[in-house]
Amino acid sequence: MNPESRTLAASRRASILEALHRDGVVRISDLSERMGVTPVTLRRDIAHLAGEGLLHRVHGGATLRTADTPFPGAAPFDAARPPHLGSAGMLVPSLDYYWPEVVRGAEEEASAQGLRILLRGSSYESADDRPQLERLLDHEDVCGLIAAPSLTAPSSAATIEWLSTIDTPVVLVERLATVGPRQAVVESVVSDHALGAAMAVHHLASLGHRRIGVVTSEHSPTSPHVHRGWLDACAETGLDPASTVDTAVPRPGVPGWDAALDAVLDGLAATGTTAVLVHADTEAMALVQRAEQRGVQVPAGLSVVAYDDEVAALFTPALTAVRPPRRSIGRAALALLAARLHDPDRPTHRVVITPSLRVRGSTAPPAG
Repeated sequence: MNPESRTLAASRRASILEALHRDGVVRISDLSERMGVTPVTLRRDIAHLAGEGLLHRVHGGATLRTADTPFPGAAPFDAARPPHLGSAGMLVPSLDYYWPEVVRGAEEEASAQGLRILLRGSSYESADDRPQLERLLDHEDVCGLIAAPSLTAPSSAATIEWLSTIDTPVVLVERLATVGPRQAVVESVVSDHALGAAMAVHHLASLGHRRIGVVTSEHSPTSPHVHRGWLDACAETGLDPASTVDTAVPRPGVPGWDAALDAVLDGLAATGTTAVLVHADTEAMALVQRAEQRGVQVPAGLSVVAYDDEVAALFTPALTAVRPPRRSIGRAALALLAARLHDPDRPTHRVVITPSLRVRGSTAPPAG
């Protein structure tokens, strides 16, 4: 650092300490506006001062160090944290399926971190998520974004590129993305859906099933990962994926839905398939009901594993299901965002969390 830069840095840090002694707490957003300095620069200044033991970093700002304030590297404690240090903007594609638990997890972690959640809902059919994200950034106290943008919309590449350039930390949730010619990774937290699907196949194979089909949802971004996990597990267990049903179905209730269910059941019968993994719960329940209408009992004549476990346990028979770690995903995304606010120079993280398999009444050894 040249002498002029050192002088500027010293002046900024003196101003930060002056504001701290006057107000007891400072927020980076306020300092940035008052001093005309970027938030990234201020976070580095605060990190430097914290390293010298002159203040205590909290997410979104800093407080004066007291006798009870932990030293650098120690876990923060709630008593020293102001009640609200800023907001995390959060955009999810649905507010009524899968995502409410993710949001609740993020809210729990936000409360522990001295942040709050500003939530917006998009849709899986969104043509452009950027306007919604920009509205979140319009809130003056938003210090970071947690987003699950569409990766199939025509604008998706441009949206991800834009997110990688804004001066606000971003964590993708249940999405993976890279940007630029060097394929720089965008920070993210995801469920290992492929591993979850593989767990289901291994469970069914352990019961003695040798033909295990897969049915996925045509429009779900999770389906490719479920399908990949099914293929991997077939290879690991010595099953032939070409000998059974491998198909995607439309959304429940749309034209062609009943015909799609019948086609799946026809395929299962024609191939002698005795077990099937179905994404998601609604599709699995509908398939079981249709099978029973056709005289096929579950699990005596067909074992079924659902993927998502939103309502699978409430069905009759209760469905064996793979449960993605929805609440943990939300907590981890917020924690990752808070860590980035705490240390802007930390390496980019991709966090992968493992689903669990809940064994219930819809799976059993094959008859005969």
